[in-house]
Amino acid sequence: MCVIAWNWQPDSATPLVLLSNRDEFYARPTRALHWWEVNDKGPGMLGGRDLQAGGGWLCVNKNGHLAAITNFRSADAARADAPSRGELVAKFLQGTRSAQEYLEALSESAYTYNPFNLLVFDGQRLMGLESHHAKIVQLPTGIGGVSNANFNTPWPKLARLQNCLSLQLQTGSVHVETSLELLHDTTLVPDRELPQTGVPLPLERSLSPVFVSMPGYGTRACSIIQIHKDRVDFTEQTVGENDPQGTVAFSFSTP
Repeated sequence: MCVIAWNWQPDSATPLVLLSNRDEFYARPTRALHWWEVNDKGPGMLGGRDLQAGGGWLCVNKNGHLAAITNFRSADAARADAPSRGELVAKFLQGTRSAQEYLEALSESAYTYNPFNLLVFDGQRLMGLESHHAKIVQLPTGIGGVSNANFNTPWPKLARLQNCLSLQLQTGSVHVETSLELLHDTTLVPDRELPQTGVPLPLERSLSPVFVSMPGYGTRACSIIQIHKDRVDFTEQTVGENDPQGTVAFSFSTP
């Protein structure tokens, strides 16, 4: 489970600002933020990597394009034979298709994966795909977000992170330390405000904060990305079962 909030301002000097938490089992092997191996299939790609299935959850490439994925929460068990959803991040960033072209093609085979939401940015447009009903979403300018429901579904954790991002942007810029504090928000949502996704109430309650911490499962990475017209700033903090394990930051120019 994850949460992503962003500010999309295509005509500004910084078209996209994005904050994200990735939630996963602590035992699942992961490599922290790094440049993936460059191959002949496309530009180099920066992001963390799931070492179990080989995919990513939030990455950018050297052109300043971005892809991120979240699970769609339901009471149905995940299919063990489904392909890894994380591969969809790499396929977009290492390909040459526009956001529209990629999502149109993917929508025809989205049913083969366990349900997901995929966010893609091709330098011009910010778009999404809700796989559980193969819907392509044209995302509007301004504050937006996605967790483990449809895009811009106002779950309390998402609304809380979006509001905090909006307030921070009113100061004129995004500060990494302040953003990390927002992403470490462990405030539980009252039961009456919880979404009803079909999972047991105690689990729904434990998953309700922006920052999740449960036995064996929780927030594994806190990410801040700023995509400017001519460069990308990407900071990610890796989190273990008890404490943050380290923060890595990259800044690079784009064509």
